[in-house]
Amino acid sequence: MSVRGIDYYELLGVARDASQDEIRSAYRALAKAMHPDAGGTAGAFRLLREAYETLADPEQRAEYDSDDSLDDGPDTPDIETDRTETTWQHRQNRSRRFREDESYEPALPVLEPETMPWWHDVRKVRRVVLAPRTGPSQAVALGVAGGVAVLVLLLALVGAPGWLVIMALLAGGAAAVETGRRHVAAQRIDREFTAEFGDRLVFGRPGTEPDEVAERLTAELLSLYLTRIPGVRICHGLAAEEGSVFADLDHAVLCGHRLVLIESKLWLPGHYEVDDAGEILRNGRRFRGGVVRLPERLAYYRALLPDVELRGALLVYPSRAGEITVGDGVAHTPERFVAEIGAWLATDPSTVDRQVFRTLLRQVTTT
Repeated sequence: MSVRGIDYYELLGVARDASQDEIRSAYRALAKAMHPDAGGTAGAFRLLREAYETLADPEQRAEYDSDDSLDDGPDTPDIETDRTETTWQHRQNRSRRFREDESYEPALPVLEPETMPWWHDVRKVRRVVLAPRTGPSQAVALGVAGGVAVLVLLLALVGAPGWLVIMALLAGGAAAVETGRRHVAAQRIDREFTAEFGDRLVFGRPGTEPDEVAERLTAELLSLYLTRIPGVRICHGLAAEEGSVFADLDHAVLCGHRLVLIESKLWLPGHYEVDDAGEILRNGRRFRGGVVRLPERLAYYRALLPDVELRGALLVYPSRAGEITVGDGVAHTPERFVAEIGAWLATDPSTVDRQVFRTLLRQVTTT
């Protein structure tokens, strides 16, 4: 079985009965050599990724091996298509055929602020608070200095011995100086962090390939609406497992100690139910037109950022004219995502945790 004349197993250099660990190891080694930054071509690298994602998923691998399972077709979404077309051919050409047949390009809805209760609340925040705090605040420094002054004055007023007043003055003065020094040092660290990142709220870039329309739509959605929250930092194109050299995760949005991981999909219109395990139903039937990787992505990031509250969201856009609706679970329409996830992130709208942010930023693979 081959794709463009290339067998997935041959491309990865593994046997057809290779284990998942063998497939993963082969992929990582080849990815480092075939990455465009290392001199490889974008087309070859994309084919490598396509091969890995197919063989790394047991269900997709079984379908690839059997070569007889297809998605819903573009004209009869609820009836199986001609099984003489291979799974990989149908999956790869699906989005292109929809756009060619119907000249359809999905667009974001215009959302009204009144539908988002958090929209006006976040503007009450005047400034971003950097955490963890690296030293005493200005209020603490001034409080220590004022307390020392009051103590010395009280000792003098009650007629305390001169030596006691002097000792209190020396000890209190030393405490005030040390507190002031630590405050100044903390301010310097804050200024350096701000200077390094400036006013940037978005890092990385969404997919640029023709079939990555959904990623670009989500990037636009996040910039239009979630950047209203002062503490939000948005990342596109992140590694989703240790050793990965390219973007396995579409987007991540951090605010304070809350992080949402996002996958973006361009799927047929219909009603989608996606559970926490990544099982997908479309119109009440098992959907074979895509796969959700959020469960494994969430597991990796929980280990990477154990002190962060984490959740996943799947944003679904129609691949042709028609409506997308979703049930309870990880699947979201743009409207539901902005209202629900926006409110969840806006619970602590002003905090930027530097340590968490830097860890997340190191996962960004696109510049």
